[in-house]
Amino acid sequence: MRAIPTWVDKVHDRDKVEQCIWDLCFRPDGSQLIVAAGNRVLVYDTSDGTLIQPLKGHKDTVYCVAYARDGKRFASGSADKSVIIWTSKLEGILKYTHNDAIQCLAYNPVTHQLASCAVSDFGLWSPEQKNVSKHKVNSRITCSSWTNDGQYLALGLYNGLISIRNKGGEEKVKIERPYAAGSPVWSLEWNPSRDEPYDILSVADWGQRLSFYQLSGKQIGKDRSLGYDPCTLGWFSKGEYVVVGGSNKQCCLHTREGVKLGVIGEQESWVWCAAVKPDSNYVAVGCQDGTIAYYQLIFSTVHGLYKDRYAYRDNMTDVIIQHLITEQKVRIKCRDLVKKIAIYRHRLAVQLPDKIVIYELYSDDSADMHYKVKEKINRKFECNLLVVCSQNIILCQDKRLQCYSFQGVKEREWMMESLIRYIKVIGGPSGREGLLVGLKNGQIMKIFVDNAFPIMLLKQSTSVRCLDMSATRTKLAVVDEHNTCLVYDLNTKDLLFQEPNANSVAWNTHYEDMLCFSGNGLLNIKASNFPVHQQKLQGFVVGFSGSKIFCLHVYSMSSVDVPQSAPMYQYLEKKHFKDAYKVACLGVTEGDWEALAHEALEGLDFDTAKKAFIRIRDLRYLELIHSIEERKKRGENDNMIFLADVYSYQTKFHEGAKLYKKAGQEQRAMNMYTDLRMFDYAKEYIGSGDPLDKKMLITKQADWAKSSNEPKAAAEMYISAGEFCKAIDIIGDHGWGDMLIDLARKLDKADREALSRAAMYLAKLEQYPYAAEVYSKMGDIKSLISLHVEAKHWEDAFTLVEKHPEYKEEVYVPYAQWLAENDKFEEAQQAFHKAGLQTEAVKVLEQLTHNAVLESRFNDAGYYFWKLSIQCIDIAREEPDKREEMLEKFHDYQRRADMYFAYHSIQRYTDEPFTSHLPEDEPFTSHLPEALFNISRYLLHMMQGGIPYGISKVGTLYALAKQSKNLNGFKLARYAYEKLHTLRIPSRFQEAVDLGSVIIRSKPFQDAEELLPMCYRCSTTNPLLNNGGNFCINCRQPFVHSFVSFEVLPLVEFVIEEGITDEEAVQILDLSIPKQKKEDKKWHESRMGQAQTLRLGDETDEPEEEDPFTAKLHSFEQGGTEFKPVRVTRSVLQSLSRSEVYVLKWPKPLRYQFFKSLLPDVTITQCPFCHKLFHTDDFELQYLQKGHCPFCRNSQED
Repeated sequence: MRAIPTWVDKVHDRDKVEQCIWDLCFRPDGSQLIVAAGNRVLVYDTSDGTLIQPLKGHKDTVYCVAYARDGKRFASGSADKSVIIWTSKLEGILKYTHNDAIQCLAYNPVTHQLASCAVSDFGLWSPEQKNVSKHKVNSRITCSSWTNDGQYLALGLYNGLISIRNKGGEEKVKIERPYAAGSPVWSLEWNPSRDEPYDILSVADWGQRLSFYQLSGKQIGKDRSLGYDPCTLGWFSKGEYVVVGGSNKQCCLHTREGVKLGVIGEQESWVWCAAVKPDSNYVAVGCQDGTIAYYQLIFSTVHGLYKDRYAYRDNMTDVIIQHLITEQKVRIKCRDLVKKIAIYRHRLAVQLPDKIVIYELYSDDSADMHYKVKEKINRKFECNLLVVCSQNIILCQDKRLQCYSFQGVKEREWMMESLIRYIKVIGGPSGREGLLVGLKNGQIMKIFVDNAFPIMLLKQSTSVRCLDMSATRTKLAVVDEHNTCLVYDLNTKDLLFQEPNANSVAWNTHYEDMLCFSGNGLLNIKASNFPVHQQKLQGFVVGFSGSKIFCLHVYSMSSVDVPQSAPMYQYLEKKHFKDAYKVACLGVTEGDWEALAHEALEGLDFDTAKKAFIRIRDLRYLELIHSIEERKKRGENDNMIFLADVYSYQTKFHEGAKLYKKAGQEQRAMNMYTDLRMFDYAKEYIGSGDPLDKKMLITKQADWAKSSNEPKAAAEMYISAGEFCKAIDIIGDHGWGDMLIDLARKLDKADREALSRAAMYLAKLEQYPYAAEVYSKMGDIKSLISLHVEAKHWEDAFTLVEKHPEYKEEVYVPYAQWLAENDKFEEAQQAFHKAGLQTEAVKVLEQLTHNAVLESRFNDAGYYFWKLSIQCIDIAREEPDKREEMLEKFHDYQRRADMYFAYHSIQRYTDEPFTSHLPEDEPFTSHLPEALFNISRYLLHMMQGGIPYGISKVGTLYALAKQSKNLNGFKLARYAYEKLHTLRIPSRFQEAVDLGSVIIRSKPFQDAEELLPMCYRCSTTNPLLNNGGNFCINCRQPFVHSFVSFEVLPLVEFVIEEGITDEEAVQILDLSIPKQKKEDKKWHESRMGQAQTLRLGDETDEPEEEDPFTAKLHSFEQGGTEFKPVRVTRSVLQSLSRSEVYVLKWPKPLRYQFFKSLLPDVTITQCPFCHKLFHTDDFELQYLQKGHCPFCRNSQED
């Protein structure tokens, strides 16, 4: 640090008496200096020290001045007890007084409130207030200062205490300091930096100490002893330094921690005041003898560099190490003035005023930035330059070099002939490093740390300013005092070349033949003997690594990326591809790599080209190089063909073709042009009339026409080249049907591939007649049928199938699928049936059934289950191996069909909305209560064999309970309600069930006689519900129901004895003679001669012959557990009347069922399709309503 006096003035009064400078301050923009001298206020221009104007207004000595932060006004305070406010135009605008002399002034930096301090009180004035609010203090105020935020005012007192007040003047903190009584606080000021985490108050007292405090009163660090009485204290704008002056007749510079850095100026009397110009390095000093001195402080750069690590001094006491590649920085706080810095590999040496500290890196990692103290040499050294090595430090003082160990032991000393101008460590083994030393007399020496004898490398006539040695130590670059860069060959000592306008030089550490030097604001890069490449750059070049140049400009070190394009192109011009590649590796752009790759490829330097193409990831050229290398291995060595390949890849097609022709490879040229669709050029290289070549060319031309969106031309070319399939593809894709059929008609019948493709496209275009014509031409019946199926021309397809039944499945299966897709499931099922695909037919029916159940269409579900059962019979008949399984399914499906059919009525009864006009608010139903009653009983009996999905037991019991109650079947109704309470009942039924359960208890516990069913076989009266099933409790004869009202029909099933077939039994029945009905007469007439008599009931009846069938009815075990059917013989069959027997003619493999009516007067109708039995009246009513059987939906017309 150096202090340069800019100007000095000495103030006298009229009588030439020296006037003490009590205070001074700067205008915030730094343009003026306000000085308190005698009873005047002087205003100076800071640029040259001229007195702008003396201000008179005080009658006694002016003790203090202060400028507002906004620069609009300043104030002065005097021994005449008054304060004057002045404008920036140097006009007095206000004056107010205290009871004592004014000691100090301070403007609030935020609110611009002025604090004026007298001996016993202080006042607070602001432009908005008319009055000055004053506050008493119990000791003399010597100094004052506001915090940065303007919230608190610190007052320094003569009794050694510090009082911190708020903006209202109230004391908030009192700092009581040790030794306060004999140590008046003479100066204090808050650190102006806004970057600090807390406010810092610096205090100078006449106990000769410099101290620092926080706002809370807590001391920061320890007291710094000054050795003199301080009279003034001031901070730099950014808070990095403090200036202190006083009885030592000096103004000194200290760090923010109080460490003394140096003297700003020596004076001849006490320094009473000092101020730092805002945001600059200028300091104004005022003295007892009237001297005003204005100094500029120059902070010299203290730094060191080794390769990519740069160490420099910051804030005079810190060392910052910067990694120039990664831009990482670390700070080492030395807490003392840093005088010299040296860095080498993992070592760092820092010289402080009384010692040298050596640091080392924590690890050998090249990116590690953490240093630790290795050694301390506690000695004061004087030197011009400091250098550090692995195990030594070297001090340079004028002509002398001294080598010390890290323990401070002097190991070696060298004396030079002339002053040492430049020194640099050039590396070497640990403890044996080499130094490059440049002298003023032009000598350049090499010194080894472990060798007492310097080696002279060369001597030049001019003084050395800067030196550097190349990476292999074969070349030396020197910058002399005339700013000339000279490069020598160290082996021959010859001057290789020299360049003007250089102030520093550096060799590239990665490339031997390249150096850079700076000067005149330009950066010069020189490779080999090529001309210099220049670009703008301010500062000094201090290092060159790869494509990074390290440049020191003023105080900052920066790394500049410089592309090595220029030297690379210089090498390429000379066809030095390998050197160009080495330069490119230092750092060039993507485009430069590409240029290098192509140049090397054209120069047939495949190795360099390969490396360059790998760098830019160009796989296409890498494949080319790989193929050339493979061909070379196979013995090809015609460089002309290789170069032609390269030109072709580089789109230099004509040059490539010419080289192919020269090498006798016209075929390659033709192939290249045809691939490029340059057919006119290709024709020039066709061999003499080779038809294959011509055909190939036409085909390729057609390919090109196709890809270039000229399809018609492409199709015609393909036809002329005989490529019919490709032509058909194009014509078909574009929908040109007429062109397609014309081509198909011209094609030979044998060209089946082209014909079938043409037919396929015609079908796609829905030109079905044309497609059929083509298939007919080919004789392809299967494809023709497929075409009709695809076109949905079912009639045509059926006609063909009649002639060719082997294709039946190809028609009926798609037909069935089409029907299914159009929701014609029943027709679809029939079509599957026709196709002989029973499994598919069953699947369709199963799906229909499943959907019907899910959608609660139980009527449909019953119908579909019946259809399924019939399907099972067909499968059982056609596939004997599945007979047992299918018969089992048949019975299951029949049972389900019956139950779903019956449940349909229950579901309608329970689910449809209630209507008010019906009795007892019953749900609407087309069935009479008796029918619902019978259906419910029938379902409950059937449920004992399992409940199919979708059928609700709750609904069935609910309907049974309601109808039983209505028909006076109270016992059954009570049973139904009790059963309902064991089940989960839907909420809509809950109230009705609860109410019904209560009401039924008021009814008698019995069922009406007329409700109880009678067995027509044994005449036993049965209960309404049989837990065993739907049969008589006595003879176990199953009941037969009418499938509308579900009443029990007066039928008894009988079986034929063994030896009689079903068909034979029917024949016997058909031939049986019906019995004459006996006349039932009560009156009997007789004639005897002439007399006629009438008698009433007085004749006894002849004993009637018992019917053989009736005799068989009682062939059962009374109350037995096994059912014994009525078994009839041939003679019994003959005795039966055909009109009283109903035969259910089930298809094979089922047997017929025979039923005998025991009440011939009750007419019964049998459906010939589903074999269900009905009361004739019920059946006819349903048939009239629906037009078909209510169960199987078949009509009599079918």
